[in-house]
Amino acid sequence: MANRFFPYVMTFLFFSVNTDAQSDKNSDLFLELKKQDSLFFERGFNSCDMAYLEKFMDNDLKFYHDKGGFQDKKLFLERTRENICSDPLKKPIRKVVPGSLEVFPLYSNGDLYGAIQSGEHQFYMREPYKKDVLSGRAKFTTVWTKKNGSWIMSDVLSYDHGGPSHTLIADPVEQLLKDNDIPTLGLGVIENGKLTQIKVYGTLDGKTTAPYNSLFNVASLTKPVTALTVLRLVSLGKWNLDEPLDKYWTDPDIVKDPRHKKLTTRIILSHQTGFPNWRWQKPDHRLSFEFDPGSKYQYSGEGYEYLRKAVENKFHKNLEELAKEMIFQPVGMYDTSYIWNEKKDAERIVTGYDNDGKPYDIVKNNRPNAADDLITSIEDYSRFLIAVMNNSLLSKEIFKEMKTGQVKTKKDKYFGLGFEIYELGNGETALSHGGTDKGVNTLVVMLPETKQGLVIFTNVDHGYQLYEPLIDQYLGEAGKKMVKIETE
Repeated sequence: MANRFFPYVMTFLFFSVNTDAQSDKNSDLFLELKKQDSLFFERGFNSCDMAYLEKFMDNDLKFYHDKGGFQDKKLFLERTRENICSDPLKKPIRKVVPGSLEVFPLYSNGDLYGAIQSGEHQFYMREPYKKDVLSGRAKFTTVWTKKNGSWIMSDVLSYDHGGPSHTLIADPVEQLLKDNDIPTLGLGVIENGKLTQIKVYGTLDGKTTAPYNSLFNVASLTKPVTALTVLRLVSLGKWNLDEPLDKYWTDPDIVKDPRHKKLTTRIILSHQTGFPNWRWQKPDHRLSFEFDPGSKYQYSGEGYEYLRKAVENKFHKNLEELAKEMIFQPVGMYDTSYIWNEKKDAERIVTGYDNDGKPYDIVKNNRPNAADDLITSIEDYSRFLIAVMNNSLLSKEIFKEMKTGQVKTKKDKYFGLGFEIYELGNGETALSHGGTDKGVNTLVVMLPETKQGLVIFTNVDHGYQLYEPLIDQYLGEAGKKMVKIETE
C-alpha cells in the first residue's frame, strides 16, 4: 500500500516569485487561506468529494510531485480517484502539522491577486475499527489565485516525502483522543471572526470514516439556537422580551398557580423560571414551580419548551420553520435541524457511545424540542457562533441584552440570554454553552473581544475530558481563566 500511496498524496507548490513579507498569522489573508486549506482537505481529499476538489483547482493546474512526477488536473483527479478514493473504508487521510503554515501574498501593480502557502502535513491510514495509523509526512507549497471571488489552487509542489520514521511532529489532538479513548471528535476553530479549521476525527459508527460534514446530536447546544431565533423576533419588533407569556400559552399543570403570569422570555432564556430541568424527573411527572419566577437561577429545559409553545401559538408556525427563517437561512446553516430527516441525516449521523463502548440509539425527533437534540455539523454551528459574535442577527440593543449577565450563577459567572457569561477581567468576557446527554458531550466558547471561538463535539459519555486541554490549546490564557472560574 505504501508504494501505491505516496506517489499520489497531496501537497503543494510554486515557482519563484517576488512576494511581500510573510502574512501575520492573525491577518485576514492568513486566516482565509488556513480555512481554504482545511476545507480543501477535510471536505475534498479526506472525504473523497471529487466535485469539490475539481471546483477549487484551476483548469490549468500544475501539480509537481517528487515521487509521482508532473500531473495536470485531469491526471491528478484520475489518480486520486483510483489510488486514494477507490476504497472509502480503507484510505489515507491528510492532516496539517500544527503551526507549520506560512502565507506570502502575491501582488501585481499593487493589487493582491494570489498568495503562496507552505507548510508540512502528515498522512494516516484509516481502517474500520482501528486507530488511524501514521504513514508518512511531506512538505507542501501551494499557489492560490483569486478568480471570480473564489480562491483556486493553480500550482502545487509536493516534496520531501517520507515514511513514519521521517515524521517528527505528532498531532496533539490525535494523542488526546488516544489517551482519553474518544471515538469521534468534531472541532471547529474560529480566529479573528473567521472559521479557519474544521476537523472531524474518528468514525460515524465504528467503521465508516467520519467526513468533515458529519452530523452530531448536540444536546443542549440546541438552546442558544432557540434563544437567538426568539431574540431575532424581538429585534424585528415581532416579539416582546418582557411580555407575560400567558397571553399565548399556559401549561395545564400550572394554570391554577398565579405565578405563571410572571413568566417572560427574559426569565426563560436566563433560566429563572423556577421550573425543574424536566418534569419527567419529578415523582408525579407534572410541571410545577420550585421557587418564584425571576428570584434565582435554576437550569431548565422545561422553560425553553414553554417558550416554544408560546411562540408557536402566536406565529402559527413550528420552531423548525421559525428557525429556518430567522437563523438557518440567513446564516447558511443548511445541515441543521430540530427534526430528524432520514434521507438527509442517516448517512452522516455520528453514533453516541457509553463508557463501555455500547452504542446508544440515535434520537429521531419528529417535532422540534427547543432545549435538546438539535442535529448540526461543525461548520454550521461555527457559522452560527460567528454570526452571533459579529452581531449579524440582532439589533444593537438586543445584542447588548444578550451578552449582559441577567443572573449570577457563581463567582465571575452569569447567565445571559441564551449563553453563560464568564468575566475574565480587564473588560474581557467569554460566552459559552455546553450540551450533555447519552453519548453526547459538546461545548462552544466565544471570546467577543478577540473574535476567537471554539466548537467541540464528542460522541461518548466521558467526552468532557477533552474540554480543558482543547480550551487550553486553542484559547490560551483566556481559556485558562475560564477553567479557573469553572473549577473554583
